[in-house]
Amino acid sequence: MKIHMISLGCDKNRVDSEKMLSNLLEKYPGSELTDDPAEADITVINTCAFIGDAKEESINTIIENGEYKETGRLKKLIVAGCLAERYREEIRKELPEVDEVIGVKEYVERLDVQMKRVENAENYTAYLKIAEGCDNYCAFCIIPKLRGHYRSRKMEELIAEAKTLAEDGVKELIVVAQDTSRYGEDLYGARKLPELLRQLCKIDGFHWIRVHYLYPEAISEELIDVFATEPKLVKYVDIPMQHAHDEVLRRMHRPDTQASMRALIQKLRERIPGVTIRSTFMVGFPGETDAQYQTLRNFLEEMRLDKVGVFTYSREEGTPAYDMPHQV
Repeated sequence: MKIHMISLGCDKNRVDSEKMLSNLLEKYPGSELTDDPAEADITVINTCAFIGDAKEESINTIIENGEYKETGRLKKLIVAGCLAERYREEIRKELPEVDEVIGVKEYVERLDVQMKRVENAENYTAYLKIAEGCDNYCAFCIIPKLRGHYRSRKMEELIAEAKTLAEDGVKELIVVAQDTSRYGEDLYGARKLPELLRQLCKIDGFHWIRVHYLYPEAISEELIDVFATEPKLVKYVDIPMQHAHDEVLRRMHRPDTQASMRALIQKLRERIPGVTIRSTFMVGFPGETDAQYQTLRNFLEEMRLDKVGVFTYSREEGTPAYDMPHQV
C-alpha cells in the first residue's frame, strides 16, 4: 500500500498532515509513503479554504488527483481540512471521485495530543502548533467558523513534542497558531507564550526558535523581554496588522489603531536590537476609499518594515464583511 499526502494552505495544516500520515502508517502496517501520485493507492489532500484562490487551488488539486483512478493505481481519494469542513456536501455531490470527506473538527483534537509525526526529508526545521482555532473574529475571516474557538494545548504536551522533534534532528523550531500571542489565555487564565518560549529555549538541540503570528494588541512587555534576552529566539516578529487607517481597522473588527501600531513598532526596534518585522496588509476591504488606501501606503513608506505581504480582500460567505455595503 502506497500513501501520498498533499498539504495545502498554512503551516498549521502541515502539522496536521504530518500527524495524519503517522496515523495512516499505523492503520495500514507495511504501507509506505510515495511522492508520486501516479504510484499511490491512497491519496489524502489536506485542503485550505481561507480565501478564493486557496479554494480554487484545493478544488483543482482534487480534480487532478482524481484522474489517477483512471491513469494510475489510485483506489481511495480522501479530502480533509478546511474545504472539507466548509463545503462537505458540495464536495460529495460535485466531486464523485472523492471517497471520503473529513472536516477539520473531526480530527484536529485527536491529532493535537499525538506526538508521532511523519516529517519531510529536510527535517532540520519543523513547526510546533501550540493552539487551535481563533477568537479574534475579524470581519473578513472564516477561520473561527471552520476551526472553532481558540484552544491552547497543554504546555507539558508541547514541551514533550518539541523534545521529540529535537531528538529527531530538528534545528529550527517554528512556533505557530492562528494567534500565538494569546497562548494559554483559555487554559491557564493568562497569556503564557513567554513562559512557553523560555521552556522551549532550554531544550538541547535547537539552534533557532522562531515565532509566527503575534497579534499587535497582545504583544506584552514580558514577551518583548523574552525576544530581547533569549539567544535561541530569532529576532523576527510576524505581526498581521492588516491596515493603517483607523476607520478601516474598525470595520475589520480589529482593536488596533495606526497610533498603537506605530508605538509598537518603535518599541520593538528600541528593545530588540536588530529585530526584523514582518506584516501582512489587505487592500480592497469593503468601503475602503482612495484616501484610506493612500494612508496605508504612506504608513508603509514611513515605517519601512522589513518584510510585507499585501493581499487583495477575498469576499467570503459566512463572514460579516460579505454583506457589508460598498464592496470595492
